[in-house]
Amino acid sequence: MRTADIAVGTPERLHPLYLLTGLGSWLRQMIGGYAAIGCSAATGNWRTAALLLAVMAVVMVGGVFLHWRRFEYRVGVNEIRIDSGILKRTHRSIPFDRIQDVDISQGPILRLLGLARVKFETGGSAGGKDDDGALAGIALTRAETLRDQVRSLRGAGGVVTASEADAASNSPIVFSMDIRRVLVAGVFNFSLAIIAALFGITQTIGDVAGFDLFARRFWRQALDAGSPIVDLILPYHLFAVLAGAVLLIAIGLAAGVIRTVAREFRFRLDRTSAGLRRRRGLFTLTDVTLPIRRIQAAIIASGPVRDNLGWSELKLQSLASDDGSKGDHVVAPLAREYEIASILGELDWRPLDTSVPTSRISRAYAWSFTAPAALLLIPLVILSLVMPWIGAAGLTVVAVLITTRWLCWRRFRYALDTDRLLIRSGWWRRRRIILPLSSIQSADVTESIFSRLFGVAAVTFGVASGRGYSSHRIPAVNREIAYTLRRQALAAYL
Repeated sequence: MRTADIAVGTPERLHPLYLLTGLGSWLRQMIGGYAAIGCSAATGNWRTAALLLAVMAVVMVGGVFLHWRRFEYRVGVNEIRIDSGILKRTHRSIPFDRIQDVDISQGPILRLLGLARVKFETGGSAGGKDDDGALAGIALTRAETLRDQVRSLRGAGGVVTASEADAASNSPIVFSMDIRRVLVAGVFNFSLAIIAALFGITQTIGDVAGFDLFARRFWRQALDAGSPIVDLILPYHLFAVLAGAVLLIAIGLAAGVIRTVAREFRFRLDRTSAGLRRRRGLFTLTDVTLPIRRIQAAIIASGPVRDNLGWSELKLQSLASDDGSKGDHVVAPLAREYEIASILGELDWRPLDTSVPTSRISRAYAWSFTAPAALLLIPLVILSLVMPWIGAAGLTVVAVLITTRWLCWRRFRYALDTDRLLIRSGWWRRRRIILPLSSIQSADVTESIFSRLFGVAAVTFGVASGRGYSSHRIPAVNREIAYTLRRQALAAYL
């Protein structure tokens, strides 16, 4: 071992059980191999299929072993170094004063084997790749020791001692969710993607696969003869369509609940000396700390139903990424207003003041969409005379889009409140954004040929985030007001 290597620390490897857990990533990378094996088997070339399967197995096992054998990490006095690569070697050094925190996660297999995945969050974390290095499989006890060790060795500006790290586990709870609230959150997070996918299947291969939820034949086969539901559906096709729609919605709700429970189970948010510590998960356990100084903005999200019932979701936009690629950290999936105010208080932010006067955006936001959309009404009326169902559907869609635009205009408001910008937007996807002026990196005023006809412009405020760059937009205000907003937002830097 070279002298320089000794100064960095004693080399350590991933846990030997990584030879099992590492196979999963290799399996995902060999989709082309599965297709080749399937084609060979389908054409009767069983020897070729078996040979390809054997080659894939050798490549996967050999690749995992070589990766484990060549992967080393060292914890030194001032940095962590990760050496990886089979043919192309990479020596990555991460100084302690760059590490914001150490995130630990466990999937089902890792939990079963007592292992954990460790990721080092740094000031350069952006995007969804592990640019700052990660340890894919080490013992859970070693992961926790490593996290405390890194925290205790961090330099000025973010130092956390080992005693403070231990106290973090017993810190007061800022926010938590019991199973009942998690289930309620799942109902609000019903999966439109599942509904759309199932609807697409029923309309494409539903007849062939016998899975057309809107056909009377499907319900006749699915339910017992003599059932009151069958007796109602069989004579009228409309009832079969309604039953299929109800079933799709039920499946979407179930998918949303299952997904939410798996992600938010035992959700807990603590305030530690390092920041806000979030722990959650049923199958995959995650333990993430969000440093306070890296928070750029707060987003309070809701919808028409949730809003009327007094529920909202709180996200914090941070320089760190979350869940692989997102820069918005969910710190309260389903909370009341007083709970959101309590979390914002932990950031030393003032609560939302309803007495602050707000301004509405220009009506041009609605008219600029209504005018071109209205031009479609004449051909749609003519089409409805020839093809009534298609014409009526088109008229309905245009009417809904125009109505939604005007509803969004009515809700969109903004205000400059001393040291922060407040934006309220959306009708269906409602958002309240709290943007500190100190977080604004840029402010752009945008005009188009069409917007100039109305004398308006859009103002876009750029903010650094875990996705690299994010923005918040006020879409239509008077030109003079737009330039005034830009000047006031950037006043701290001018």
